Amino acid sequence: MVVLVVATTSDAASATPAAAFLAMPGWNPGPTIPDGVESFANGEVRLLRHARGIVEEDDLDLRWEAATGERVSEVVLLSRHTAVSNRPALTVHPIGVPHLREGVDVPPQGGRPGWAALPNPRIGPWLRLLRRMAADRGLVPEFEITLEGTHHGPVTNTPTLFVEIGSTEEYWGRQDAADTVAMLLWKGLGLGEEESVGNWHGNGEKVLLGIGGGHYAPRHMDIVTKDGVWVGHLLSGYSLPMEEPKQMNGKNVADVGGMWKHSIRVSYEATKAAFPGGEIIAHIDQKSFKGWQKNAITNYLQELNIRVGKPNDFF
Repeated sequence: MVVLVVATTSDAASATPAAAFLAMPGWNPGPTIPDGVESFANGEVRLLRHARGIVEEDDLDLRWEAATGERVSEVVLLSRHTAVSNRPALTVHPIGVPHLREGVDVPPQGGRPGWAALPNPRIGPWLRLLRRMAADRGLVPEFEITLEGTHHGPVTNTPTLFVEIGSTEEYWGRQDAADTVAMLLWKGLGLGEEESVGNWHGNGEKVLLGIGGGHYAPRHMDIVTKDGVWVGHLLSGYSLPMEEPKQMNGKNVADVGGMWKHSIRVSYEATKAAFPGGEIIAHIDQKSFKGWQKNAITNYLQELNIRVGKPNDFF
């Protein structure tokens, strides 16, 4: 089994950390697979590099397996991050567009409508490692180190996470940020002398499924920054489109419409598949919902037999 780290030369926030990663010892040239994807090998890690948009290259894990015969255990993608605030940031997040409607919506940044990737179990442990490394390297407080909610593509078939540098051109090519991401990969994937970080062993540990809140999931972050917390999908409010039901005499007379149920269900199923043997616990950002929304979400989670937890339930 091999790990794929994927970079694109069309994005400085992807190409620069990839180059820093390749500058570390132990790399050898690997095969070039169809469509001009070159590769490099180091132990059980394969770095793939292409020239197209990072969110556009679907099924690279399956394509690698077909071309080389090597089974892929997980995928890590390197990319730039953009934000309205323009604040420099290093981010980690799962991917998918589970709230979009198949045959109706066109994903603005890749992926398949209604789909959520298997979240890589390393998301929580790597976020905490990244926070420590960034602080040690003097990037904090200039850079914010944060999770993002589940969003965008490309389509993958194995546990996946994104690592991004943001949030403007001034920072995408910053060498100190790129070196930090490269060291995260080096340590996180166990290419040095230490064991890799974030290996899932499936012994009943608790996994957070984030429901609601903003894109940077601040209330979920309050939990995830604590050691030992595993992270599945993080569904921000925009990933839970809900249509307010019609009312009669103050009582709801129709179900709450929208793609929110589908978004929760497929994200839960993907998280459960990525963490076999784990206990998936939903953490709801209560302040981000109206009363009728909270009631609808809580009732649906009960239908799916998903436990709803408070912060202390994860420790």
